[in-house]
Amino acid sequence: MARYTGPRCRLCRREGMKLFLKGERCHTDKCSFERRSYPPGQHGPMQLRVKLSDYGIRLREKQKVKRIYGISEKQMRKYYDMAINMPGQAGHNLLQLLERRLDNVVYRLGFAQSRAQARQMVNHGFFLVNGKPVDIPSFLVKPGDVIELREKYRNNPIIQESLEVRQQRGIPAWLELEPENFRGRVRTLPSREDITMPIQESYIIEFYSR
Repeated sequence: MARYTGPRCRLCRREGMKLFLKGERCHTDKCSFERRSYPPGQHGPMQLRVKLSDYGIRLREKQKVKRIYGISEKQMRKYYDMAINMPGQAGHNLLQLLERRLDNVVYRLGFAQSRAQARQMVNHGFFLVNGKPVDIPSFLVKPGDVIELREKYRNNPIIQESLEVRQQRGIPAWLELEPENFRGRVRTLPSREDITMPIQESYIIEFYSR
């Protein structure tokens, strides 16, 4: 599967907002979006004056969500197909599926400073789900699942620092964290109110259903 390996700050600039792809750095003055909030490239500043078509608006929204969660077009299409076949609003279902990804849950609990870092940790087998090792970032958690950091990684200073920062910023209400045990639990499915990023999920559904 193709994976973006270029500068992540370019993605934030392309979407015109902070996507928090580099963890704690995005909360500091070192964030390049603070200095250059226009799209990347030679003609970047001129693009701010370009009015997007209806198609362009929906395309950008879809691209933005793909970049936030670090998934491919094929994966995004798969989640869309799953969302429209679930009961309830398709847009809410789509965001709920994305939030339930194991790499996102690891990030939300504070074991990693970014989703990219969380994905790498999951790939390398850092975590147990209900006592069993899981190394698939796209694994979908469900209410009652327990996510636990394996014993041999608990002295990692990066993880310890990340947990301290997350406790200061807080975790979503649908998750529960036991930092002293390096363990988290899924209390319930995420609701729309738990997703604080400015996302217009209806645009994504309209883009794929056109």
